[in-house]
Amino acid sequence: MEIITHITDVINYIHVKKVIGREIGFVPTMGALHEGHLSLVRASKNKELLTVASVFVNPAQFGPNEDFHKYPRPIENDIKLLESVDCDVLFLPSVEEMYPETPNIQITMPFLTQKYEAEHRKGHFEGVMLVVSKLFNIISPDFAFFGQKDFQQCAVIKQMVKDLSYPIKIEIIPTVRETDGLAMSSRNRYLSEEERKKAVGIYQTLMYIKNMVQHEKNTKNLLRHAYTFIEKFGFTQIDYIDIVHADTLETLQEAHFENKPVMLITARCGTTRLLDNMYLYEQ
Repeated sequence: MEIITHITDVINYIHVKKVIGREIGFVPTMGALHEGHLSLVRASKNKELLTVASVFVNPAQFGPNEDFHKYPRPIENDIKLLESVDCDVLFLPSVEEMYPETPNIQITMPFLTQKYEAEHRKGHFEGVMLVVSKLFNIISPDFAFFGQKDFQQCAVIKQMVKDLSYPIKIEIIPTVRETDGLAMSSRNRYLSEEERKKAVGIYQTLMYIKNMVQHEKNTKNLLRHAYTFIEKFGFTQIDYIDIVHADTLETLQEAHFENKPVMLITARCGTTRLLDNMYLYEQ
């Protein structure tokens, strides 16, 4: 696996590969990799793409109450994991390389970034769109791979690609879960043993509502049952639960198949904030 740290070097490397006809698959990450990230690399490799992963902890997407400096950076382990799935290139820039000076540009998307994660992480999506747009310009991928677990982020990135006419196909890969259903996340490492047992309640709530939607379509009723069910696991800090249209993130009144309903849940176990989602009908 090639490890490249400078923007000009990775641009030149990819240019040479494209000249000889290689298509590029891109997996942007903030490191602290786990099986969920590796599934994205495998999805790219399965398409026989030259696969580039990036590891960059992006300061622009951290809010004032989020500690950028405490974010885990186990880079040696990340390199081993990427090598284990035959990743072709790791782009590993420093903050100074990506942001040699304070950016003067901001990308905004008023509709998709007004609620849910945006309400709890001010400026988060503006930072995500900034760094992803920069990475797309640097890597020039034909395909980019993202995990479904960050559902709102996926919707934002897809809309950004459409609005800015990026010639990139966005592939959303299903959430990878632990054996008990908990969505894999870099944040799971912060859970205590008791919190880890409690955390599975998020997945079980999603499954409970997915089963219930077969005979109950009214989303107010479904959400009432969801709140009651998840509270049985001891969750007292629930940031939001909602049922939305998969593409627009508009809150739905009725959860019918043609409405493409997705349930979003974000709740806290101790100090750890966990988010998950699920299509209420098989896609």
